[in-house]
Amino acid sequence: MYPCLCGDTVPGEVWYRSAMSGLNRRLALATVLLLVACDRKPNAAVLANIEAEQRAAADDAGRIECAADAAAPLAADCTIERTADAEGALLTLRQPDGGFHRLRIARDGRGVIAADGSEAAKVTVVGDNRIEVAIGGARYRLPATVGPVAR
Repeated sequence: MYPCLCGDTVPGEVWYRSAMSGLNRRLALATVLLLVACDRKPNAAVLANIEAEQRAAADDAGRIECAADAAAPLAADCTIERTADAEGALLTLRQPDGGFHRLRIARDGRGVIAADGSEAAKVTVVGDNRIEVAIGGARYRLPATVGPVAR
């Protein structure tokens, strides 16, 4: 069939033009909606609440912030297990790679001490009710009661 040059439409051409104009309208609308959604700026208070909820969820799941070495950033990737023996409470801090450290909760105000091994634990207060423990190149952030020593 030869193209019609007299202005008449070819059968099916009306449907094609109608369908394409509807498709173009939908694409334009979708583009506008995406641009509007991308224009929003994050709310600092909302982000702080989300981060606090994530930390609380990690605490509830037995997770603590840790870093395998001094240069690595802290992340809630380690787990903590609490047990007790005749000498008192023990904490086993497990790293994602399988490494671990055992700490004993000290009753003399030092916080925690190494339960075994030859490496000493260095404890630093890093905020309200939080301490950082460095041992064997690893660092751990633990919840703690920071205050005067009860005698």
